[in-house]
Amino acid sequence: MKLPNLPDYDGSSFFDFVSTHHPELAFRRHGMAASPDQMRNAGPVAVPSATTVLAIKYQQGVVIAGDRRATEGFQIADRRIEKVFKIDDWSAMAIAGAAGPCIEMAKLFQTELEHYEKLEGMPLSCEGKANKLGQMVKANLPMVFQGLVVMPLYVGYDLKRSESRIFKYDITGGRYEESEYHAIGSGGKDARNTMREHFQRHLSEEDAIKLALLALYNAADDDVGTGGPDLVRGIYPTAKVVTAQGITDVSDDTLRAVCNDVMAARRSRET
Repeated sequence: MKLPNLPDYDGSSFFDFVSTHHPELAFRRHGMAASPDQMRNAGPVAVPSATTVLAIKYQQGVVIAGDRRATEGFQIADRRIEKVFKIDDWSAMAIAGAAGPCIEMAKLFQTELEHYEKLEGMPLSCEGKANKLGQMVKANLPMVFQGLVVMPLYVGYDLKRSESRIFKYDITGGRYEESEYHAIGSGGKDARNTMREHFQRHLSEEDAIKLALLALYNAADDDVGTGGPDLVRGIYPTAKVVTAQGITDVSDDTLRAVCNDVMAARRSRET
């Protein structure tokens, strides 16, 4: 069987290869106009949007969490969307912005790191992973003119420094590190206000999870785009912890119990 002719490429970046040789497969296009001028003239596109996600440092690592609601205009597009993704054994990413491109970027980021490690025989450093994600965000800039904004929040355990780190980005791919906590999305400001009020250095994992869910609960109280706990449908925020042991999902039972405690505390203050 004759193999198809493949372009010469000796790099270890899957994303660079796809962007160069098969740009139609990259998330930046989505089957729409390819040039920035065409995209600006086309105007914004109405798509489901993922909203509030956050990360909080604690003694052993970082909690990264998000609500489950996606909105489309004034309607709820999805009540159970997943916004927090395991990227590799030491990295997790949360998404806010246009839901489709956000999820696609998370999957492409997973493939990029796996491809690099297979070719190089070693994983990228935490700093290198954060930089690579910034390049992906920058590549998505032409789609921003159509309203397809992708805003990730990245956390990783730095094996060289033996600590967990939090990185945020702007729409141009600019990368900034946060030393304690951060939140993005439509309810990000409300979540940050809660974390600013209650954050303490050297939190335990239990207290960090509780603070994360409290911040999301308060964000949902003020922001229509952020979904709070849905007791009827049994829908609660999702969360993962990033530590020296890797990435661990916070169990549904833990999330349910913490949400119930947060709501009970709120009811006691209002009665």
